[in-house]
Amino acid sequence: MSSDTGLTCQGLLQEATARIGGESPKLDAELLLAHVTGLSRTSFFAWPERQIPEAQATRFQALVAERVAGQPIAYLLGEQEFWSLPLKVSRNTLIPRPDTECLVEAALDLPLPEHANVLDLGTGTGAIALALASERPRWAIMASDRIAEAVALAKTNSEALKLPVTVVQSHWFAQLPAGHRFDLLISNPPYIPASDHHLKEGDVRFEPESALVSGADGLDDIRYLISEAPHWLSDEGFLMLEHGYDQGDAVRALFNAARWRDIETRRDYGGNQRLTLARKPAAT
Repeated sequence: MSSDTGLTCQGLLQEATARIGGESPKLDAELLLAHVTGLSRTSFFAWPERQIPEAQATRFQALVAERVAGQPIAYLLGEQEFWSLPLKVSRNTLIPRPDTECLVEAALDLPLPEHANVLDLGTGTGAIALALASERPRWAIMASDRIAEAVALAKTNSEALKLPVTVVQSHWFAQLPAGHRFDLLISNPPYIPASDHHLKEGDVRFEPESALVSGADGLDDIRYLISEAPHWLSDEGFLMLEHGYDQGDAVRALFNAARWRDIETRRDYGGNQRLTLARKPAAT
């Protein structure tokens, strides 16, 4: 019996590209077809008339329909690359974004001990912690998240990548072992104001609100971290926070008011103020 369904790589991709629209419809279509078939994207160009089994074509078309409806491509694939690491993602976590790699770069530049103790707060997929572990195998890296599903996912990514990171469930510092001190606290916390119109646009519509929204001005969690972090830092330790492109002034003011030292804001790949870091306040 012939398995010819009349459904070719070229035909499926052309139809899907036209339906998806947006910024990268061709890439999205190719990624989805590769995900469903297990074929490489390059094979679609080499053998455009390759027949796709009907069951796979049906699954592909269902995923295309979800993408047309706005579902993020990372959720449909169940994976997102960050710092060249393939990370499993789920709808319980924020999708790792390229600009967050700026935090990793900044952390690697800090004057930390060779065997630094580092904590990634609100780790989600484990992206920041695992990127740091891939570059600094001698660092003792812990990652925390208050969502049980995120903790499980970060552990899965750690095991799959063979990058040893200790993942714990904790709402910020609340469930951490008492008396622990870190040389670096790093976080991409929620920082979007509750009324921000972006929450109803693009991929953000489908991401967990708890990982995005932080009070009326978007700074509630950042205020808390700046206030509480000194209790968990070594004497010369650093706190590094990602924030919104228009929040640099406000975040620096919060650090200043709490008497943090060496306050510095860094820009992302688009030239926006994206992260602010500072050294623990001096003892009084």
